[in-house]
Amino acid sequence: MIRDKLDIRVIDLALSIDACYDFVLDKKCGGIVLFVGTVRNHNKGKDVQYLDFESYAEMAEKEMAHIANTAIKTFHVEKISMHHRTGKVELLEKAVIIAVSSVHRKEAFEACEFCIDRLKESVPIWKKEVLMDGSYWVNAHP
Repeated sequence: MIRDKLDIRVIDLALSIDACYDFVLDKKCGGIVLFVGTVRNHNKGKDVQYLDFESYAEMAEKEMAHIANTAIKTFHVEKISMHHRTGKVELLEKAVIIAVSSVHRKEAFEACEFCIDRLKESVPIWKKEVLMDGSYWVNAHP
């Protein structure tokens, strides 16, 4: 594991773009890519009020670190920061931030896309959409 190149967090506090950006900033790197997932007001034709995330935080952080380590080795990027919210997340708030730095931009883009795709597939973080007329779990729930 490449711990000094990773910043992995699953937290119930507001996420900071600056914290993720500052972590991946590196003199060797000319490319930094940020992905920020925010809560939108609709999904599948329904009005969303807010999202509620639950997780098995210890396991989620371990799996996120595994994903980030794989991305570092596969795409030859320098550093990765992955932060995900838990709890109630209001419209327009940040639910997830991924920052990747690399010598060149292409690798940073590829690694960032790899990280968000794998996070959504395998990390034990569950999302409930709360609508005007009820709520439902978007994926398998805890």
